[in-house]
Amino acid sequence: MLFASVALAALAVLLAWPVPLVVARASWPSRAPGTALVLWQAVALAGGLSMIGSLVTYGLIPFGSTIFEGLSQLVHYFFAGTLPPAANLAHIFALCLAVLLAGHLLLNLGLTLVRTERQRSRHLSLINLLSAPMPDRPGTRVLDHPAPVAYCLPGMSRSVTVLSEGLVTLLDADQLQAVIAHERAHLRQRHHLVLVAFKSWHTALPWFPIANRAETAVGLLVEMLADDQARRVVGDATLATAIALVASEGADRPEGSTLEGLHAGDTATGFASQRVKRLVDHQEPLSAAARASVFAAATLLLLAPTVLLVLI
Repeated sequence: MLFASVALAALAVLLAWPVPLVVARASWPSRAPGTALVLWQAVALAGGLSMIGSLVTYGLIPFGSTIFEGLSQLVHYFFAGTLPPAANLAHIFALCLAVLLAGHLLLNLGLTLVRTERQRSRHLSLINLLSAPMPDRPGTRVLDHPAPVAYCLPGMSRSVTVLSEGLVTLLDADQLQAVIAHERAHLRQRHHLVLVAFKSWHTALPWFPIANRAETAVGLLVEMLADDQARRVVGDATLATAIALVASEGADRPEGSTLEGLHAGDTATGFASQRVKRLVDHQEPLSAAARASVFAAATLLLLAPTVLLVLI
């Protein structure tokens, strides 16, 4: 299993730094945000599996020639209270580190999900008190605030789209329709689940620079995906104008809007300008062959650590 451990470690290093950098700096994701989002998820999953798998396979070397034999023997020696003669401190440390790392990532994901759901529940209660239903638009509420704000609150039982009076006043009917379509696309496609997963990864590994880059890249991609749904309802020019108006007038708007603050940070992060440029430039969608290549690469990324763990 030494070969598998070394190969998994090498793959983990590649997926921790150079590969995400190449994807983050590429120009094609804006032409196929859904495809790019699949690739980012594959990079994150394969990277985590490779990192933990490398530690596990190295730690199991004294226990057997395959991972299944090693795990079986590990259980046997554990209950027997002994260790095989070839086992040393490095092997035990690797196994303990693998358990701690996997537990840390899973526990952090669970805590992030619970914390986020509680925040949304409290936010929804406040919105119900401080806003009013929008006539003729079910699931949409209007908040009495002068700053232009639009965001969605996904929930387990009920989701709502929240607009401010400032936004309703600022935009014309078509532009307002574009914003509502954008927010409902977030809800329909459940973007909050993807964002929570990458937020959890960043929170669990705050010292890991690529985790922050991945969270930012995925945040922009889900905005582009929602834009693609909105542009089916209104024209590109209308949507671009709405984004630009909200960004230019919303410098002093409150924190905590759309999908845990993504829209509130549009101006600061450059999301708005990139979204507008994408719509104004009328970029051609990525070709079917290119999309297939990316999907193939994502599939290979997920298969590689699995094959190394199971077959070698």
